[in-house]
Amino acid sequence: MDSNVSTAMLLTLLAGLATGIGSVIALFTKRTNKRFLSAALGFSAGVMLYVSFAEMLVKSQDYLSGSFGTAKGVWLSCGAFFAGMLIIMFIDNLIPSPESDLTAAKAGVHEAQLQRMGVLMALAIAIHNLPEGLATFTSTLDNISLGAAIAVAIAIHNIPEGIVTSVPIYFATGSKKKAFGISFFSGLTEPLGAVLGYLLLRPFLSPALYGIIFGSIAGVMVYIAIEELIPMAREYDKGSTMIVGAISGMAVMAFSLTLLI
Repeated sequence: MDSNVSTAMLLTLLAGLATGIGSVIALFTKRTNKRFLSAALGFSAGVMLYVSFAEMLVKSQDYLSGSFGTAKGVWLSCGAFFAGMLIIMFIDNLIPSPESDLTAAKAGVHEAQLQRMGVLMALAIAIHNLPEGLATFTSTLDNISLGAAIAVAIAIHNIPEGIVTSVPIYFATGSKKKAFGISFFSGLTEPLGAVLGYLLLRPFLSPALYGIIFGSIAGVMVYIAIEELIPMAREYDKGSTMIVGAISGMAVMAFSLTLLI
């Protein structure tokens, strides 16, 4: 697996840099295609849901069952899954609502308060990106194709984060450069999460630990899809765009995983 380290780091870095794409869309384009953004978010949610249940959780159970026996392995895998959801839920509660930040920006809230919102949003997203970086990195170490699929899904997910981080700061300061810079650097915590996770966990990497990591990552991705991606996609388009995107994401993921058999 060590031979995949450079590839894993590159994919994690690219996923994190997608936050900067969101900033560019928000700050340097006259009009955002909301239906396309809704479809992209739905696609990302579909990829995350399918890969979590059809691949990550299965891998978790296989690794843990091989180490502790079938019954105990399944229980440990389920425990890791829900632990991952609880951890990301805790982190998510630290994050100001993107909708409230954008609404405040459009309503003309006091500049100092608005800038504080944007900085807090960037800080919270930076913390939020740490487990996502670890998810992309560890998945790629185990399987490059799987890691690439997760990196694409997380990259799509990071684009709206770049938008909701940069808009309040821009409205508060009038500086596109400052808004882009803060948003861009919040995305760099994605590879930071990968590096920290790898350095801390490398001495202990084993099939059992991989099982726990994959189970918890599955929980993290399911939570992100349900709590963030799907509601945000609905905000951009109330029609069937999101569900078509989600089904497409699942279909693409199913097809790509089938090719690996």
